[in-house]
Amino acid sequence: MTDTESIFQIQPHEHVFLGKDHDKAERRTWAVIVLCSVMMIAEIIGGALFGSLALIADGLHMSTHAGALLLAALAYTYARKYANDRSFTFGTGKFGDLAGYSSAIILAMIALLIGYEAVSRLLNPVPISFNEAIPIAVLGLAVNVVSAWLLSGGHHHGHGHDHAHSHGHDHGNGHDEEPRRIALGRGTLEIEVFEDKVPPRFRVRTDTSILPASSDVTIETIRPDGRRQLFTFETRDGYLESRDEIPEPHAFVARIRLMQEAQEFERELEFEEHDHGHGAHHRDNNMRAAVIHVIADAAVSVLVIVGLLLARTFGWLWMDPLAGFIGALVIANWSVGLLRDTGGILLDRTPDPRMAEKVRKAIENEGDRVTDLHLWRLGPGHLGAIVSVATTKPHEAAHYRQRLAGFADLSHVTVEVQHARPANG
Repeated sequence: MTDTESIFQIQPHEHVFLGKDHDKAERRTWAVIVLCSVMMIAEIIGGALFGSLALIADGLHMSTHAGALLLAALAYTYARKYANDRSFTFGTGKFGDLAGYSSAIILAMIALLIGYEAVSRLLNPVPISFNEAIPIAVLGLAVNVVSAWLLSGGHHHGHGHDHAHSHGHDHGNGHDEEPRRIALGRGTLEIEVFEDKVPPRFRVRTDTSILPASSDVTIETIRPDGRRQLFTFETRDGYLESRDEIPEPHAFVARIRLMQEAQEFERELEFEEHDHGHGAHHRDNNMRAAVIHVIADAAVSVLVIVGLLLARTFGWLWMDPLAGFIGALVIANWSVGLLRDTGGILLDRTPDPRMAEKVRKAIENEGDRVTDLHLWRLGPGHLGAIVSVATTKPHEAAHYRQRLAGFADLSHVTVEVQHARPANG
């Protein structure tokens, strides 16, 4: 029999779940739209003045290109403008995913049209004005390369963390990275949180041939809520490994103590909970869709140039439509991947099963039980979670809130606590 407590939200906060580079990405997308629009107008006017139908056709193609990017730019603008509108229950972070999904549909339609045109030209070859078509294809490629460069400038994933501490701690970005190295005595100690297909444990190595005795090394973790845990070690093949697993989340200060030649050395390392390399939930699908548009166009331009050059040199007129057909397949493949990823987000599919498991372990580490867990994406780098916990302890929601505080990506958390009577009660 359980007594269901009321639901507690971690803390009052703004429901703004936009990506950290949102403003920069918005500005760059508008810049690319301006570039494409200028090129479109220049091609259409030039084609009209010089009587080039191919130039006019490429200008019209550039207009569809600008239109697709306009969808991305408007999504950025709308999401920012209404970010504080409380009528959007979980913010406007998904506008980018909605725009990405729409762009994926447009890409699929473009792929079908290119494929249809390519098959038609294979069956019924048409004359090609090589001296006109090749320079236009090269010009289109140049515009797409510049566009991709502009967009990518606002879509990097470099994570720099500046820790302003003056007491000599060694800092890093958490587990799943290179081992941390600290100088102790005559050698350097390497410490890592190892969890490759095994429960997470500390591993300690040295850059010398002499491995410290397991009894000479201890690591004490100090978590944000003040909880401490002491880890002792066992000797393995060439390294020391902690006897106990490291509870989630991996956000703590690790105090390393080493006895060496009758001297005790002590250092501290700060670990933060990050999911570098794991999280598709950090991906800006709106920018991803915009980049795919320009890269797909660039890829088609390259194939068209190659096809035109071979067709002009060897008389292989079939090379031009074949290049177009290959380009259609490439675009279709990209659009399917984008549809799958954005569709899953719009349907609130769990974006990161690994993160869900970490959240579960962080709650259940003390013997409590997660009876229900919902994890979904609110926006780039922002996750929402609803957790129901059954416990025989007198803990309230604030206790579990603190346990999840180390997960930086959890931006909106709701906790429900069910108090059950102990089995012997």
